[in-house]
Order: sequence, then structure tokens, then C-alpha cells
Amino acid sequence: MVSKSPKAAVRTADPQKSVSGLDRWFEITQRGSTIPREIRGGLVTFFTMAYILALNPIIIGTSGDSQGLLLSGQPAELDGAVNGAGIDQTLAMVTAATALVAGVMTILMGVIGRYPMGMAAGLGLNAVVAFTVAKQFPWPQAMALVLLEGILIFILVLTGFRTAVFRAVPASLRAAITAGIGLFICLVGLVDAGIIRPGNPLVTFGVKGSLTGWPIAVFVFGLLLLIILSARKVPGAMLISILAATVAAVIIESIVKVGPYAAEENETGWMLNDPQITDIVAVPDLGLIGRIDLFGAFSDPKLVMTAVMLVFALLLADFFDTMGTVVAVGDEGKLLDKKGNPPHLTPILLVDSAAAAAGGLGSVSSNTAYVESTAGVADGARTGLASVITGVGFLLAMFFAPLVKVVPSEAAAPVLVFVGFLMISQVTKINWDDITEAIPAFLCMALMPFAYSITVGIGVGFISHVVLQIAKGNVRKIHPLLWVVFVAFVIYFVQGPILEAFAAPAEG
Repeated sequence: MVSKSPKAAVRTADPQKSVSGLDRWFEITQRGSTIPREIRGGLVTFFTMAYILALNPIIIGTSGDSQGLLLSGQPAELDGAVNGAGIDQTLAMVTAATALVAGVMTILMGVIGRYPMGMAAGLGLNAVVAFTVAKQFPWPQAMALVLLEGILIFILVLTGFRTAVFRAVPASLRAAITAGIGLFICLVGLVDAGIIRPGNPLVTFGVKGSLTGWPIAVFVFGLLLLIILSARKVPGAMLISILAATVAAVIIESIVKVGPYAAEENETGWMLNDPQITDIVAVPDLGLIGRIDLFGAFSDPKLVMTAVMLVFALLLADFFDTMGTVVAVGDEGKLLDKKGNPPHLTPILLVDSAAAAAGGLGSVSSNTAYVESTAGVADGARTGLASVITGVGFLLAMFFAPLVKVVPSEAAAPVLVFVGFLMISQVTKINWDDITEAIPAFLCMALMPFAYSITVGIGVGFISHVVLQIAKGNVRKIHPLLWVVFVAFVIYFVQGPILEAFAAPAEG
């Protein structure tokens, strides 16, 4: 009895000591955590996510839109050559805005959603915006479509429709979408590193079929380091690989003077950023915030259907990415109930939806939940307080935007390839023995990289799924929402002939 009384006293005393508003709101004691554990977990999540501050600018900050302009409004090319000065300014602006939006939305996830999950510009989603949406519309209109997508998701959460759409899409097709985006991201990474280049007849490997030059060596070093660190389960492996490869690149450039890539003059040069250190700290340039043209994408009748389908593609990708991440984080922290639902699900989804809209408003692409948050949870994070710490880390990072232009694409590209590997693992969830599931999934995955369009891959996947179900006589098994999606994508793929048919009488 004597040995039990102290334990009993502790159990009754702890709740009394933890009745502060901070503890009650974040449910720290209730979830079996402590403030020091939450701080540590929040920092781990930040460092495992911080690579997005290098990758997002490279993905959307170096890509020209339908008018050949960068996000900053400057030409992507001058006299046929890359506009280096324009890219440098754009990278700094995108980095600052990426950090600001990620910081604010992660803090909101912590305070409102009360969940240990970081928010930032989504890998995959930013690729859709940069390489699909912005190729159809100017950047202000492209980011406005991201904002509208976020608003739509927010409304769908309030109405309960988001869950209905999630359940309507077959599991195999959901897995194929994730895996296909992974292949697409991997291709982007290999191209950014100069591993895959335009060639005869289609593409070539490295420089004329071989791995030549210091920049490619930096990529190989970064990729091998990332794989080794990940295999050894080192926290922050992605960030460490980027930093290590960048340091190597800076040293190499200072000694060898590799110089920027040029088609024939310098085939072994740095593909994007030239790794030279100039400034380190600067006042963040937030000029991208609010630079949108809300309904401009719908002003041209010929592009209305394109705009609608692109919004739908973004919405669809956002749907499934978030749902999977929420479950993964909750499962790692033992936070899910018996039905597999996390606590405060509706607030979590509302903040996530708001983050998508905020990404468009901030011109940094849709912000979404990061599965890297599981690293912080594995290190002890259990509550939203950890997210607040992560968010503060992003806000402080705003002031170090000039450092990002030091990171060459060859140092960041290994992470794109590795993320592609992580996403392709979803293929195990596809039933390859059932052709009605396997064919749509395969076409969805194949068309994303081969057609260089995530939207095309998703559309072909949906259409082939419905067609095969009809062919097998399973019409009743097709969810009503899938019929809507089927018709929308059919119109999307034949919009050219349809528009020409309507235009012909007027021209005659």
C-alpha cells in the first residue's frame, strides 16, 4: 500500500498542475505528451519539411507561363537565353511567400485543427500548377484557379460533400493518381538535374549518353546520400541531402568555375541556379501576395472548359493527398479512433481547405498537409502545439530567402526523385489481377509522365474506368458522381473539335 500511494498521488496531482489554458486547448496531458516533447517534435517536423523552401521556388519560380513570363512578371527568357536576373528575383519572392503561407497555415492547423501536422506548398500540386495550369494561363490567372479550388474545397467540407467524392472514386484509381504524380515528379527531377535531356528521337541520357560534368556528379552524390540516410532512418534526410549537395556545389563552383548551362557552349553547366553565395539575410519581398486575376481564366470562351477541368484536377489531387496524410499522421501518433478518424476532423479539413486557397492568394501553389509530419510525431509530437512551433520556424525562414538561390537544381532534384519513389509505392494498393481496375490505373500512371500532363493522366484513368465497367455490365456499380466526372473529361479531351465545330458556321 505504501508503494502505491505516491503513484496515486501523482496521477491526481498531474491534472491539477496541467489545467492551464494552453494544456486544455491543445490537450497535451490528455494525449500523453509534454510541452518539451511538443517543441522537439515541432522542430523535427520543420527540418523535415524545410526542403520545400528550396524546391517550391525551383518548380514554380523558374517556369514561364502561357505568355513566357515568370511569377514576378519578368520574361523567362531574354534573346533566347535564360533570364538569370529575373529568375534570381523570382526565386527570392517565391521563397519568402512560400515560408509566409506555410508558417501562417501551419500555425492555424495547430491552433484550430489541434493536430501535429505541417502545411506547405504541396509537391505534386505545385508541379500541376507550374507545368499544366501555367502553360495554359498567365500566372495571375493560374494562381486564381488555385484560390478558387481552395474555396470550393472549403465549401465541400462544410456541406459534407468532400467525403462523398472521396468514397466515390475507386481505391485503385486513387492509388494510381498518387503513383502517377510520383512518376511525373521523378521525371521533372531528372530533367532539372540534366540526367534526362531532349534528344534524338525523343530524349537522351545525360550529356550525349553519359554522366558527364560536376553538376551531374552533385546530383548523384545528393541522391546516394539521401537514399543512405533514409535507409538508416535519419530524421531530416531530405534537408540534409539538399544542404550537403549544395555545400559541395558551392565548393566546386568556387574552384572549378563551372558556370551556367548553355545548349552548345556549356552542356555540363548548372541547369538552373549558379551556386554562388552573395547575400544571406534580407528583408523578405512579399510582392507575390495577392497577385491574382480572379476570373480572368474564364474570360476566353475557348478556355472556360480548360479552366474548369484544371480546377477539378487540383481539387481531386488535394482531396486524396490530405486524407491519406491525416490518417498517416494519426496512425503514427495513435491518435485515430476505432473508425480510423482523427480528433477534430472537421476543423482539420477546414484549415487544409483554407490552406489551398491561401496558396493561390500567396502565388505559391496550393498548400496541403505534409506526410513528413510523421517524423515529428515519431519524435514525440501529439498535439497542435508542435504545429505552432513548426509554423514559427517557417516564419523565421522568410528572412533567409537569398540563400535559396544558392541551391542548384542538381542539389534539390534528388528529393524530387525520392518523393517520386515514395509516391509510387501506392501501386501495391492496385488489384492487378482485375483488368477493370488495372488498366485504368496503368493508363493514369503512364499518361502523366508520357503526356507530361497530370490532368491528362487523371482524365484517361476516369474515362477508361467507366468504359470498362460499362463493358462488363456493371453500370449500376458506377457511382453517380463518376458519371459527372466522365462526361466532364470527355468534353475536356474533345473540346478542340467542339470549339471548331461551333466556330465554323460563324466563319462561313
